[in-house]
Amino acid sequence: DVVETQEHYKSRWRSIWIMYLTMFLSSVGFSIVIMSVWPYLQKIDPTADASFLGWIIASYSIGQMVASPLFGLWSNYRPRREPLVVSTAISVAANCLYAYVHVPHSHNKYYMLTARALVGFGAGNVAVVRSYIAGATSLTERTSAMANTSACQAVGFILGPVFQTCFTLIGEEGITWKLVHLQLNMYTAPVLFGALLGVINIILIFAIFREHRVDDMGRQCKSVNFEGEESGVLDQDAEGNVDHVAVVAINFLFFVILFVFAVFETIATPLTMDMYSWTRKEAVFYNGIILSVVGIESVIVFLVVKTLSKKTGERAILHGGLLIVLVGFFILLPWGKKLPNIQWQEIKNNSIPRTTSTEMLMPFWSLQATQLPSNHTVEPVGCPVTQSWCLNTPMIYLAQYISSDILIGLGYPVCNVMSYTLYSKILGPKPQGVYMGWLTASGSGARILGPVFVSQIYTHLGPRWAFSLICGVVVVSLLLLEIVYKRLIAFSVRYGRMQE
Repeated sequence: DVVETQEHYKSRWRSIWIMYLTMFLSSVGFSIVIMSVWPYLQKIDPTADASFLGWIIASYSIGQMVASPLFGLWSNYRPRREPLVVSTAISVAANCLYAYVHVPHSHNKYYMLTARALVGFGAGNVAVVRSYIAGATSLTERTSAMANTSACQAVGFILGPVFQTCFTLIGEEGITWKLVHLQLNMYTAPVLFGALLGVINIILIFAIFREHRVDDMGRQCKSVNFEGEESGVLDQDAEGNVDHVAVVAINFLFFVILFVFAVFETIATPLTMDMYSWTRKEAVFYNGIILSVVGIESVIVFLVVKTLSKKTGERAILHGGLLIVLVGFFILLPWGKKLPNIQWQEIKNNSIPRTTSTEMLMPFWSLQATQLPSNHTVEPVGCPVTQSWCLNTPMIYLAQYISSDILIGLGYPVCNVMSYTLYSKILGPKPQGVYMGWLTASGSGARILGPVFVSQIYTHLGPRWAFSLICGVVVVSLLLLEIVYKRLIAFSVRYGRMQE
């Protein structure tokens, strides 16, 4: 057995930190433009409608879904630096393309679609990052490293919109650099900033990142990924087959977890506009605050989970996380008798009273109302009469909505980290690139289908159907977890090389 030297240990953790950074940057790349895509799209191409916006948002996940298994496969046979640098370079190029989508005279929306899909394709490197971390940590370090990876990803999702908000100070016009046709404004500055971060990331990968591999006990072992090394002998610990039932089960559970969270993110704005008669601006503003708080809550949960899992084990925590998510959606079911305010098409909307559940926020609204010029047409608020369920479905109280947000913000990060950790432990010492690629792809698939599910079920059948179906899906995944519970053990524990 090769005992790890201090120098090797330091180098290994420096490389893992570079992977954390790569993870952070790939999620910033997704979220930094998410709030400004719609106004920018309307500005550059008036022919684009809301359904096309849906495709632009989904194109990122489609790109990631296609790329993850490919980059994963590549990283199993070659030095991981190759797929990491290539994927980051694709993201940088795609961000530059996004900054130029206003230049062509027509079809601008398709250029934007291509740019977002390519950014997603570049973000397929998440599979390489996770498989590297799985291979470069011992079983005892694994949960902590996976939790840190997820925390970096979550912080990236939270900080993206914050950077975007800072860039709004530049304004819609901004500065134009005629020579290279570059407009630096509130829409293009964030992506150019993202491209700059990508370039820094590539430099760091070349400067600091090194290939490392340790077995489940933490002993150094040979890796396929070392350049110029005869990869004849892999350690004898890799003998034995991966439990594919457990692998498929975790893929399904991960799909459900991300599907449920995508539904939750997508439904926030339409639900609050329908139930509490918020205007578009109010819905974006308040939900922005709520999602930021949920994001901060998630990061705290990631840090707590690391210590908790040492006491109870990962499976029990995953079970608990799914139960919390189930309760979160169960609370969202409409229970009361009070109906939401109806948005009639013909009547002037001023005559419709506001809901009382949000009376406390009144000063903010009255302030806005006084700023409107007298000839300004008031934006219709309330539950549109075109959604027939508005007439007979009780409203979801604000307290219900906020409690649900808190619970889902608690359950989701727990499930996310535990499924990744269990997955990497089940796969054991074999190269995990392709397997991690499939896991990332199933998560991307969930992110595509979640918003589609919401827009269909919620609009046509209402919140009662939408949330009941979600509760049903979570119950099914809890049953599946019960069935495969005993199989979700580490590879080396399964083959008796280590005690659980």
